[in-house]
Amino acid sequence: MDHSPFRVSARPGDHIADLSTPRPIIDEGRLAANIARAQAYFDEHGIAFRPHIKTHKIPALAQAQVEAGARGINCQKITEAEVFADAGFEDILITFNILGHEKIERLQALNQRIAELKVTADSAETVSGLAACFSAERPLRVMVECDTGAGRCGVQTPDAAAELAGLIAAQPGLRFAGLMTYPRPAAHEAVQAFFTKALARLKEAGLECPAVSSGGTPSLFEAHLAPVVTEHRAGTYIYNDRSMIRAGHCGQGDCAMHILATIVSRPTSDRAVIDAGSKALTSDLLGFSDHGMVVGYPEAVIAALSEEHGVIDLSACGAERPKIGQKVLIIPNHTCVVSNLFDEMVFHRDGVVTRVEPVAARGLVW
Repeated sequence: MDHSPFRVSARPGDHIADLSTPRPIIDEGRLAANIARAQAYFDEHGIAFRPHIKTHKIPALAQAQVEAGARGINCQKITEAEVFADAGFEDILITFNILGHEKIERLQALNQRIAELKVTADSAETVSGLAACFSAERPLRVMVECDTGAGRCGVQTPDAAAELAGLIAAQPGLRFAGLMTYPRPAAHEAVQAFFTKALARLKEAGLECPAVSSGGTPSLFEAHLAPVVTEHRAGTYIYNDRSMIRAGHCGQGDCAMHILATIVSRPTSDRAVIDAGSKALTSDLLGFSDHGMVVGYPEAVIAALSEEHGVIDLSACGAERPKIGQKVLIIPNHTCVVSNLFDEMVFHRDGVVTRVEPVAARGLVW
């Protein structure tokens, strides 16, 4: 009798149909096509591309993005950036207001380690905290974050952007590194107008602007419509997800990530239960009323999640319905959150496992 331990991890050569579930799986062909498609667009339009690695949190994928032509990477938090510095990345932008002694201490150490570290700020308080801890011997590059309509972080006017840029430039330990925004989708006109005015104010103040950075996967193929932008940041494009399909950015055939799940119960003819709950699919709805798209069953609705179960409403489906023990593929609403739920990602080509990559920056959210 075989008493070997239950094997959860996948190995190259395994077929995805034989894998234990739930788990995310990544299609190698779609992944490569997504990287190539985005980079070709930015190369065509002469815009620097800085991928946001919070989507995948895997150094090997960031390396593939850089090898395709990306110029540096975008991280969201210091600990995330540290993982990528450990992996050899030298050009990192952290798009976050960094406050507090503990975080700034880590930021100082990171600035000593890599060639080009940049952060963002949208207030005098943030700039003051950074200025107190950096010196002219090893200055920190700081971009001014601007709110061009998304309503999150950012200075509210071009005049305020120029004023904060002047404050940064006046600090011995800081260097003004440019302007940055995370806009609403399809907001290129607002981005162009805001940055054009801000650049004029900077010129009047005698300040050079090294970069003008915009972002977002939904706006990825509109970057050229705001010609003032010199750099674009995007993350979700590498995998794509249901929200990107809704935004018109991609189709189902461009979604590289699926959640492989098993039907574990069919309590009624109209209800199926899968082994993927909020710990696998996330409870992040992103404006949807349900929790993902079941491939091959377009009328199926993942109506509810508990921690370990997902309940699928099959009432609108035809006679062909999934059976107990059947494995299904789900396109998640938001792929970036899924990456932070698993220790590893399984990659496959034509259903055969090619590699398993640890999610190296999983859980590193401060």
